[in-house]
Amino acid sequence: MAKPLAAWSQKRWLFPLLVALSLSTALVFLLRAAFDSSCDRHTFVVPDMRFDSDRTAGAGTGLADWNPIGFMKSKRVLLVSHELSLSGGPLLLMELAFLLRGVGAEVCWITNQKPSGMDKVVDNLEHKMLGRGVQVLSAKGQEAVGTALKADLVVLNTAVAGKWLDAVLKENVHQVLPKVLWWIHEMRGHYFKMDYIKHLPLVAGAMIDSHVTAEYWKNRTQERLKIKMPDTYVVHLGNSKELMDVAEASVAKRVLREHVRESLGVQNDDITFGLINSVSRGKGQDLFLRAFYESLQLIQEKKLVVPSLHAVIVGSDMTAQTKFESELRDFVALKKIQNRVHFVNKTLTVAPYLAAIDVLVQNSQARGECFGRISIEAMAFQLPVLGTSAGGTTEIVVNGSTGLLHPVGKEGVTPLAKNIIKLATHVERRLTMGKKGYERVKVMFLERHMAHRIAAVLKDVLQKAKNHRHS
Repeated sequence: MAKPLAAWSQKRWLFPLLVALSLSTALVFLLRAAFDSSCDRHTFVVPDMRFDSDRTAGAGTGLADWNPIGFMKSKRVLLVSHELSLSGGPLLLMELAFLLRGVGAEVCWITNQKPSGMDKVVDNLEHKMLGRGVQVLSAKGQEAVGTALKADLVVLNTAVAGKWLDAVLKENVHQVLPKVLWWIHEMRGHYFKMDYIKHLPLVAGAMIDSHVTAEYWKNRTQERLKIKMPDTYVVHLGNSKELMDVAEASVAKRVLREHVRESLGVQNDDITFGLINSVSRGKGQDLFLRAFYESLQLIQEKKLVVPSLHAVIVGSDMTAQTKFESELRDFVALKKIQNRVHFVNKTLTVAPYLAAIDVLVQNSQARGECFGRISIEAMAFQLPVLGTSAGGTTEIVVNGSTGLLHPVGKEGVTPLAKNIIKLATHVERRLTMGKKGYERVKVMFLERHMAHRIAAVLKDVLQKAKNHRHS
């Protein structure tokens, strides 16, 4: 009995440690600029530069002396987010806040829209920021106006945050616009409202997560609103060193894989297809489950010999009792596949689930993801990606090499089902795609590829703000 007990003891202390480590990956800032200069003259591609990734980040470590963003030391930066939640936009802005604090910048945070009552998520995230030296201010009032006027740089996060400009700054808005970097993550048409983005042409620059999204914004603003985009910087996101450390640690991955699979009731030889995203119709969990069920039917009809297939949906929230969530569970019950489909509550700790699954499904609908960081995180874990051929996913996944793409909408259900079968029945192909995805991450989507690029964006915007003051 000694050996099993020792193994279990190892799991008991390793798993909490690794979960804590994976949580930290959601709060480390990384950006990588795009590699294609096909956009118009107002779209800038920041040159590829590298720095020593072995150095550690953080205030008090001499970071400002060598880090490419070290020039932000003592700069005053105001970050304005439309909300504070576990969604991608706010978390990315928090990463930027911590990166700037790491080099000694003075950073203030404003959340424009907060829940009316107490909210544990908001409280926890604000506490985390305060603990890292980020000042959290009220969205309204003279302190907010004064901070915006004194700041060297104002980062406006998401299109919706544009409502804050007139509502709070009022007659001071035109003094602030020349030093605003507007970070846009949205792809859906309902964000193109004049009351959101009427000041967009007057800011120092817009930063967008993919070429596809940047081109969409350029065309849509001109055609629908008759306004021009400001100078636009296309940047891609990247994986933190913390996540890569877990992804590259075979023992850590094995412990995480065993623990999660055991908790889900999935055997070691079973093949799991995971979709890790907040549960909503736009993320396509319903179409994925239809494709998954169709793949099971095809396997049965063709009498294919494959291991047991499972679908893992990470991002569930039954406490919200949404109609869509209920529809998903009703479908699973109707098709009698409850033993093959597993719902997991939304979480920042994605590493355990990436270690546990065999294939990532990125099934975002309509125009797809603006970027979709989960895809590059999965590739770091040597997982192939089955993604929709839309949005930033097309700039991440190489179809036929690091994964397989399928159309959005109902038209994509059968192709996705067939792709599920392809990877379930061809082990070598699945493993080869995973390895190629990992190689692509190492070349393009690591933090050492990112810091110089975001530094170039910030330098450019600061210079524009300086020139405006002296003009």
